[in-house]
Amino acid sequence: MTAKTDAAVLALADGSVFRGRAIGAPGTAVGEVVFNTAMTGYQEILTDPSYAGQMVTLTYPHIGNTGTNAEDVESRKVYAAGLVIRDLPLVSSNWRQSEDLSTYLTRNQVVAIGDIDTRRLTRILRSKGAQNGCIVAGAGSAGRIDQALAAARGAPSMAGLDLAKVVSVKKPYDWNGSLWALGSGYKADGEARYHVVAYDYGVKHNILRNLAERGCKVTVLPATATAKEAIALKPDGVFLSNGPGDPEPCDYAIEAIGEILDATRLPVFGICLGHQLMGLASGAKTLKMKFGHHGANHPVKDLDSGQVVITSQNHGFAVDPATLQANLRPTHVSLFDGSLQGLARTDRPAFCFQGHPEASPGPHDIGYLFDRFAKMMADAKAH
Repeated sequence: MTAKTDAAVLALADGSVFRGRAIGAPGTAVGEVVFNTAMTGYQEILTDPSYAGQMVTLTYPHIGNTGTNAEDVESRKVYAAGLVIRDLPLVSSNWRQSEDLSTYLTRNQVVAIGDIDTRRLTRILRSKGAQNGCIVAGAGSAGRIDQALAAARGAPSMAGLDLAKVVSVKKPYDWNGSLWALGSGYKADGEARYHVVAYDYGVKHNILRNLAERGCKVTVLPATATAKEAIALKPDGVFLSNGPGDPEPCDYAIEAIGEILDATRLPVFGICLGHQLMGLASGAKTLKMKFGHHGANHPVKDLDSGQVVITSQNHGFAVDPATLQANLRPTHVSLFDGSLQGLARTDRPAFCFQGHPEASPGPHDIGYLFDRFAKMMADAKAH
C-alpha cells in the first residue's frame, strides 16, 4: 500500500460506508459508483471521457503496478470523478513509467480511496445496481461520514444527464497521429484516402488513431455541430463517438444524426454513445441498465458470422431491442446478458456497435468494424 497515511471514506446512497486510505488528492468527490473488471488499463480508464460523472471501482485487487506515463492517456485530462481500489503497491515498475499512480492522481486532482473491500462493494452494486457515492479523503475524513452520505444522496441521477456537450471540444480541429508502435511510439498519419467527420461526444484518442491508421483524414466536430455543418465539409463518412451520460437528452445530436441519415447516403459508424444516438435517431428507445457493462472481457456474438469476440465495454445505457424499427437490424448481442450490442440500418450504409473496437490496451477482436467502415467509404467513392 502507498506510504500515505491519511484516512478516506466512501459512502453510498444506500447507507453503506467503507473506510480506507487516501491514495490521491485530498478533498471530496461525488458521482455514480460503477465497477470495472479489467485487469489492465487503469490510466486509459481514468482518462476515458465516458467516465465523466462516475467513480470507478476496479475489481482487480492490485492497481498501480506499472505506474503511469504520458502515452497511455485517452483524452486531454482525467475525466473519472474518483477512483476506488483494493491495494496500491508500494513499488511500481515499468520501462515506460514516468510517475507512480498516487502521484499522478494527486497531480490531476483526483480524489481516490484504497484499502477497502472492493469485493463487498461490487456485490452491493451488482445486487442493488449502480448508485451515487461520495469519497471524502484527507485529514478529518473519518469524522465526515454524515456529510458524505448526504452528498451521495443529494447527487443527481445519471439518468437524464446530458454530459456529451460538457466533455466535447468547443471548436472543430483536425486530428493528427496513428497507432502506437514498439520502438517508435505513435506513428504519423499516412496517405489520406478518406475524409471522416467525427462527432466528439467524448471521443477517445485511440478511436481517432484507428481511423487514421485506415487512411482517414479526421476532422473532429463539437457534439452540438449541426448536420449542415458536417455535410458542408464534404466528408466520405461520418463517425459518432463514445461519450458519457444519458443519450436521450442529447436532442441536438439525435437531430443532426437523423438529418445526416435521411438527407445523405454517407457511410455512418457509431460507437458506444454514438451507437445509442444512432438508435434513437432511427426511432428506437434506450434504457438505463442495472449496473451496466464495464470491463475488458465481455463476450459478444456477431449475428452475421456466428463468431464470438471478446470486447471492451463501458456503458450504463443500452438500446432497447423491443423498440427497433423495421429499418434497424441487430448485428451483435452480449453473451453475458443478451443485451443488444450492434445495429445496422437496412436502408442506409450505417452501422454501430455498443462496445469499444478501438480498445486500448485491448482486446482487439472487434477491430474489423473499422475495416468495414473503410470499405463502405471505398465502395461509396467507387460509385
